[in-house]
Amino acid sequence: GGFAGGPVPGQSAHLAPTYAAINTLVTIGTPTALGVLDRGALKRFLLRMKTADGAFHMHEDGECDVRGAYIAMAVGTIADVLDEELIRGTAQWIASCQTYEGGIGSTPGEEAHGGYTFCGLAALVLLGQVELLNLPRLTSWLVNRQMGVHGGFQGRTNKLVDGCYSFWQGGAFPLLQSVLQARGELPAGGVGSLFSTDALLDYIFVCCQLKYGGLRDKPGRGRDYYHTCYCLSGLAVASAEPPT
Repeated sequence: GGFAGGPVPGQSAHLAPTYAAINTLVTIGTPTALGVLDRGALKRFLLRMKTADGAFHMHEDGECDVRGAYIAMAVGTIADVLDEELIRGTAQWIASCQTYEGGIGSTPGEEAHGGYTFCGLAALVLLGQVELLNLPRLTSWLVNRQMGVHGGFQGRTNKLVDGCYSFWQGGAFPLLQSVLQARGELPAGGVGSLFSTDALLDYIFVCCQLKYGGLRDKPGRGRDYYHTCYCLSGLAVASAEPPT
């Protein structure tokens, strides 16, 4: 029911390539592409990955963290297979991963991290249960991950700036905006008033972009597809907000 990262037999079904494959099929959007998806088998796969407390394994007997919960909710939403059985306990489990800092860790009790914070917040937005989070504390943590000198985002407290967090942290702000807007709590100027889009654009263009093409983590590092993808994704987020 899930997708593997390579040919089968040979590789096992895994939530990460399942997420990539389903988004790719939807992006292609033709009847042939959409016909590839077996929704019944997908739901059975997701249920096999689910734990009793509402979390999800990434693969059979694999690691279990907030990524899995987000991916399960995302592909379940896209494929329209979410039901009470699939979502039971998941929102509560994600909320238990919020730390004293305000961000979200990979599992309960672990350090707040940009990637897991995006995944947790996005999953709760899909589930319509963001109220389970401490939003003022989450907002404060996100805002303080943008570094004043560099302009880019760090992924965790006391860590270096990294280009990929242009999306993992920056991408959380539009989600936050939708939530605050629905609650009538959006500050004047929107979430664009909470962080400097100009500073983020400077970091992406000046520090992450290589003249030979591709983008990177930070100066001194090599380019790769991962950082190129998430720097460009962060660029799309920053460009959509009015400059501050």
